[in-house]
Amino acid sequence: MPETAKRSFPHNFSPGPGAIPEVVLAETREALREVPGTGLPLLGLGHRTPWFRSIVDEAEAHVAALLGLGPDHRVLFLQGGASLQFTMIPLCFLRGRGRSADYLRAGYWSAKAVPEAEREGRVKLAWDGRPGGYARLPSDGELTLDPGAAYFHYVSNETVEGLQFDRVPGLDAVPRCCDMSSDFLARPLDCSRFGLIYAHAQKNLGPSGVTVTVIRRDLLEAIPAGLPPMLDYRAQAEAGSVYNTPPVFAIYVTLLVLRWLRHEIGGLAEMEKINRAKAAAVYAALDAAPELYRLRAPRDQRSTMNATFTVPTPELEARLLAEASDAGITGIEGHRSTGGFRVSLYNAVTLDSARVLAGFLGDFTRRHG
Repeated sequence: MPETAKRSFPHNFSPGPGAIPEVVLAETREALREVPGTGLPLLGLGHRTPWFRSIVDEAEAHVAALLGLGPDHRVLFLQGGASLQFTMIPLCFLRGRGRSADYLRAGYWSAKAVPEAEREGRVKLAWDGRPGGYARLPSDGELTLDPGAAYFHYVSNETVEGLQFDRVPGLDAVPRCCDMSSDFLARPLDCSRFGLIYAHAQKNLGPSGVTVTVIRRDLLEAIPAGLPPMLDYRAQAEAGSVYNTPPVFAIYVTLLVLRWLRHEIGGLAEMEKINRAKAAAVYAALDAAPELYRLRAPRDQRSTMNATFTVPTPELEARLLAEASDAGITGIEGHRSTGGFRVSLYNAVTLDSARVLAGFLGDFTRRHG
């Protein structure tokens, strides 16, 4: 077995699939042998059983309770990741409407959504950060918004660039469709201001394979007939998220994470406190050595989920990665489009791990700064 395969990495800052709470990992290990109350292993349980229906229903209820959702919203568990949502949204709400949609292109992932929408109709850029290298987010005064748009799409947290909105942009009269894949359930949220929210699970919610979507019922009712059912939110809602064989394993583990978030953490306000403490520890270590760590995002737009930075030379970059590995720290490499470093502080990353990383960065500064 290669030496790297034997190494222990107790501090996982992977951008996704990300860390899973230890208690959830333990429960999952048990469920792989036998799910409590069923006598069967998790990977052998059918999706048409009453047991699985209860799993989906409970997971929906936890999302609704955490977000304070009322009867005006539905919670769906879909497949295809956030990338399929880039297609489903314009297919359901733009195609054939004779209207345009407003898109905010502020980073790598929001840029990915634009060409998919353009396949289905007219797209207007409310603001474009590409000419500036996605170095910042826009102010409200910089947005060019159409009050007659079919919807307004943006990404709340740009993981690659380490940029995060601390407000809700857009017009309340236009349905907001927001990709919250990397900060969903990381802080309190007023869902009444959104028409549709989506988040793939492998950052804050569980393993890859399932995408949580929260959608207003009035938008469901306005979806035209004749769409492919797998790409039709209304068909998925009518099937209770079980239109075809769903990712049973991913949904079950997501349920365990939702239980943990609600009952052990104590809800989104408490989760936000922990996340802010983690981010504060890491950013303090980075800010202490500006000659060594060069942060990408403006201070007032820094993400609590993803801290992105570079170091002055390729040699220092390689040394930092090697020494981090020796310290049991993994997952801090930057995105392939930007290089450098990206520290992901998703919900399951512990405050202890964040403090260990902060200490490591301080030690690295003293050795190489």
